[in-house]
Amino acid sequence: MSKKVDSAEKLTDEERILLVQSQKRHSDYQLTALSVIGVLGFLILWQIAVMLGWLPSRYVPMPSRVIQLFFAKWTDPNPDGATLGVNIIGSLQVALTGFGLAIVIGVPLGLLMGWFHAFDKFMRPIFEILRPIPPVSWIPITILWMGVGLKAKAFIVFFSAFVPCVINAYTGIKQTSPVLINFSKTCGASNFTIFYKIGIPSAMTMTFAGVRVALGNAWATLVAAEMLAASNGLGYMIQQGRQFARPDIIILGIVVIGAIGVLFTSLLAKIEDKVLGWKK
Repeated sequence: MSKKVDSAEKLTDEERILLVQSQKRHSDYQLTALSVIGVLGFLILWQIAVMLGWLPSRYVPMPSRVIQLFFAKWTDPNPDGATLGVNIIGSLQVALTGFGLAIVIGVPLGLLMGWFHAFDKFMRPIFEILRPIPPVSWIPITILWMGVGLKAKAFIVFFSAFVPCVINAYTGIKQTSPVLINFSKTCGASNFTIFYKIGIPSAMTMTFAGVRVALGNAWATLVAAEMLAASNGLGYMIQQGRQFARPDIIILGIVVIGAIGVLFTSLLAKIEDKVLGWKK
């Protein structure tokens, strides 16, 4: 035991850091392997259940069929009239437009409302009227105003992502430490300087949590909008799969939406680590 302690004490700081990083990478590999095994195990059980007739193949296609369709749909536009690539690009264009606008408008609005009392009093009644309205309820009037193009769908996505961006940014900046605020005032900092240098950084954790919620809302609302009014997109593809009684098309659309959601969530986590690296 004493030998292990002595060898640990002999390690330099750099060697300790490298050892910790190596252990962390090993742990990450193990967790990733468990995730892959879990997904593969689920797919195998699904395949067996359909093959043995435990699940009706008429309504639940085998995973192997969905995988075959995934590759075929890149070149085959049937039955919805668009290839998988066209549908993905159509959905991404709408989702990123609405989601991006929600961040650009919603986050600054929430920060300003949370910090400046007069602005909060001015904006809160309007926001509280809009906040409870379900995003899907905007679809009919949006179609009348803008048709079924990019603007209409982006507006619906924007509204669904806008609310959590505002609420979380507002809550985050409200939780700024009073000790830091009072210390800054004592040092002669202006209210705007405190807002910019202390309030905004303090609010970033809650703000990113709101952005993650907004991302989920954006995809959910996008699919609903495309199912009601669109000529392409993943939601439209799912709707056409229902009309043509093609459960494989429906499940493919659902799986692709989930996969894209995972990719965006991972990307958002990396951005959050970069922005909030100073907190570690």
